[in-house]
Amino acid sequence: MAALSTSITNKQLSDISLSVLDLAHVRARNTPADSFKNSVELAQHVERLGYTRYWLAEHHNMPGIASSATVVLIGHIAGQTSTIRVGSGGIMLPNHSPLVVAEQFGTLESLYPGRIDLGLGRAPGTDQVTSMALRRDMRGNVEQFPQHVQEIQQYFGPPNPAARVRAIPGEGLQVPVWLLGSSTYGAQLAAMLGLPYAFASHFAPTNLHAALKIYRDTFQPSESLEQPYTMACINVIAADTDEEAHYLATSLYQAFMNVIHGKSNLLQPPVDNMDRIWDEAEEQAVYQMLRYTFIGSPKTIKEDLQKFLDITRVDEIMVASAIYDPKARLRSYEILQEVCKVPVSV
Repeated sequence: MAALSTSITNKQLSDISLSVLDLAHVRARNTPADSFKNSVELAQHVERLGYTRYWLAEHHNMPGIASSATVVLIGHIAGQTSTIRVGSGGIMLPNHSPLVVAEQFGTLESLYPGRIDLGLGRAPGTDQVTSMALRRDMRGNVEQFPQHVQEIQQYFGPPNPAARVRAIPGEGLQVPVWLLGSSTYGAQLAAMLGLPYAFASHFAPTNLHAALKIYRDTFQPSESLEQPYTMACINVIAADTDEEAHYLATSLYQAFMNVIHGKSNLLQPPVDNMDRIWDEAEEQAVYQMLRYTFIGSPKTIKEDLQKFLDITRVDEIMVASAIYDPKARLRSYEILQEVCKVPVSV
């Protein structure tokens, strides 16, 4: 992790890394198996385009999202690619034993050395009833998040034959640990532990700037990271024209309508007119959650993303794209690569 660099202060889009967040959306009239095939195709596509990471998010009890067995999918994607880093965005730690997480990611790192990231989140990634079904006893799990993060780090540390509990595989592998957040809590903890920090501004934009400032102002160097390293996750829907991009974006709007109403329907095809679906209050609520969503042609995307980079000065941008048509999704990431001038892999 010490190789992560933050030396550039006046960043251009060509200076930063681009990565992908995949929620494995299940499209209407499709199955999770279809979603997994599309994920493999996207991962291989962005690997050729020079993207840095491909992360999968943990969600449960959501018919429209198929990434519940996140570790299994990470292994599947890593096995179908060769160079891109693959990881979790993130593993929701309240749902899991720290030892199990360390063993699982130690196994992944052993299978795909130098390519695995472990992003950790504090939320359960689901509703309270499902949380209980996952873990049975939730007492203290959220409150103990800092201790559990450090416990995982210890499992990845140098081999200690005297330890009563060891992660095998896991020990000695130093799997890179990231902290994820949508508030200032994760920023404070990441700074205290000297870990890279990723903010979920693709759905929770409110505290982005405050979290980045806290993280940078209070960062303490660690063995794994000498300088603060920040990532912001955003939504990007790029197409050859602004009109096409805004049409494609209506699938994302419909998905976030589900969020505000506590539903999880399958990802819907785009529509010509959202006014037939939402009212004014719903529209404003969706737009608020999607404040850091970039929609348009290459020219529009380039201008808007550079403004975002000027304001945030993040080191890496991770992109989620809830686009119904798999080919249009591939094209969106291709346009983004062209806009940001990421070197294409040979």
